[in-house]
Amino acid sequence: MKVAWLFPGQGSQEVGMGKALASTSVAARAAYSRADAALGASISTLCFEGPMEALTLTANTQPAIVATSSALVAALRERYPSLRAPAFAAGHSLGEYSALVASGALSLEDAVRLCRARGQAMQDAVPPGLGAMAAMMGLDARALDGICVEAAEGEVLSVANYNAPGQIVIAGNVAAVERATAAASARGGKAIPLKVSAPFHCALMRPAADRLAPLLAEVHVASFAFPVLANVDGAPNADPARVRELLVRQIDGPVQWVASVEHMAAQGVTHALEIGPGKVLAGLVKRIAKSIKVLAVADAEGVERVGAFLSEAS
Repeated sequence: MKVAWLFPGQGSQEVGMGKALASTSVAARAAYSRADAALGASISTLCFEGPMEALTLTANTQPAIVATSSALVAALRERYPSLRAPAFAAGHSLGEYSALVASGALSLEDAVRLCRARGQAMQDAVPPGLGAMAAMMGLDARALDGICVEAAEGEVLSVANYNAPGQIVIAGNVAAVERATAAASARGGKAIPLKVSAPFHCALMRPAADRLAPLLAEVHVASFAFPVLANVDGAPNADPARVRELLVRQIDGPVQWVASVEHMAAQGVTHALEIGPGKVLAGLVKRIAKSIKVLAVADAEGVERVGAFLSEAS
């Protein structure tokens, strides 16, 4: 039996996340304190108290989610001193940073600082109103790839997230996304415009990738305790020398979540912990690989359920 750890990305944040956990776990409190010190501001207070308007700012959301996921990992290791390392870890977009912290490749301090800069760079890359994203339901990846090519008409348009069969997100210039949604509807699909602050994971994010690259070049990457599946190719990586390149490519490349989950399933993963706020990934995994059972570990109660859940996998 093999276990994986999964880490959510932007959109899973909620006011109050981690508050109860930090009140009961010394290790979780310490993780939040480290994040606060690294940022020179209280990201923990923003997680615990909000307001939501500030928490949803991309430059705040990204380090807040990494801090919360890392606090949960710390609480898990505190609660279960003999907790075995997973066979793999994977994070959805931003969640890749949380996975790298859990693996030991990145320090929590470097991760939250990078994610604050990443969030700001992604927000700044495209002026408001010029980019858009839409979730496309009911069409397969090949069909959507074709629609993106046809609907681009010289503008930026591409798949941003391969989330699950029949659930794929596209991103690009507003007009191009609108043409693609019309084309998808004409072919029997359903398009849902997403309320996002920028068109993530497409070529419009190249300025953000260029801004983050020199910051990543200065960060120390340590050896991995376990492999982390990269968003850009859905394949496991345990080579510290590749981390910087993979994280830069991730910003303007599509999230290969389907490939990541399929790889874990093919390698015999049967149980997974979704470590962080929300339970979006549990739903996606169910649609990709029904053989993998997922437990959402979003709070202190979730931490307490882990022992019984993992006993099934032993």
